[in-house]
Amino acid sequence: MQTVPDWTRLHEAPEIQGHIRQSASDFEVTEVLDYALSGDGEHDYLWLEKRDANTTWIAGKLARHAGIRESDVGFAGLKDRNAVTRQWFSVRRPSSAGTDWDSFGLPGVRILEQARHGRKLRRGAHSGNKFRIALRGVDAPATTVNERLDLIRVAGVPNYFGAQRFGRDGNNLQLATDLFAGRRLRRNKRSIALSAARSYLFNHILQHRVREGSWNRLIPGECACLDGSNSIFVVDHVDQELQKRCENMDIHPGGALWGRGESACSGDILLLEQSAVAPFEELKKGLETQMDQSRRALRLAVRDLQWELDTQTLWLEFRLTRGGYATAVLREIASFPL
Repeated sequence: MQTVPDWTRLHEAPEIQGHIRQSASDFEVTEVLDYALSGDGEHDYLWLEKRDANTTWIAGKLARHAGIRESDVGFAGLKDRNAVTRQWFSVRRPSSAGTDWDSFGLPGVRILEQARHGRKLRRGAHSGNKFRIALRGVDAPATTVNERLDLIRVAGVPNYFGAQRFGRDGNNLQLATDLFAGRRLRRNKRSIALSAARSYLFNHILQHRVREGSWNRLIPGECACLDGSNSIFVVDHVDQELQKRCENMDIHPGGALWGRGESACSGDILLLEQSAVAPFEELKKGLETQMDQSRRALRLAVRDLQWELDTQTLWLEFRLTRGGYATAVLREIASFPL
């Protein structure tokens, strides 16, 4: 069974110690959807706040209330369970009369706003998430805290997939191993297994780049990723303009999300990525039969970072692009039990 390592940090292990998620209100997530809703159409859009609840569980309850299939409910991304989260759901209207949402009620769930739109909300439609997080039990001088956070504000952090991607004790990686050995899995379990395997190999590639100090700079043969976008392009030559754009975090070095097909990168980068995943032949070959290869930024910009240290509680506020993990930021700030 694959073990999930303590991925190499950008800086030395943090001197700061603390605890996260002491209560749901210590971890707030607010989705950012950057397009206007039309006000008309066959889908109700619900701006919903949930506490201690899974996104998919909420989607099922919304479908049941509306009398529609669960597949007719849309959401842009999965949000943390042990948290207070705010996000949009789309729900297909079963008839022109629509659904009475005033009568919808679940413990810990509130509908904050209603709207309409012509299209279902698709995965990845949001631009990112805003976070407000309490790190409690912090016993470190303000100068230590400020120095570490100033570094993160300027440099960003390695864009690791969070530990939750791999499941408790790496169980999602075991699912992937079972899948590639021929075990049949239900659709949702299969998706979890593939995501875990892909994330695991990506994190190893990123760890190699962090260790050699190239995770935040472009190298010829690189595939650069446009910040906040799925757009990539091959870097044949690193000129001053590309260097400046990378320094400004408009573009980032990219790493492979493993799958079938030839890599778009070349040279030293291609050799590094192949070397990083070579010890995991089973996962590598399994992914090559299941998914097409793509790319993910190696660096995560931490936007609008603010903080306040008050009586051993460090309050943090920041914004991440979609796909970014708050725990990738927190692990560079402090050591904490998950």
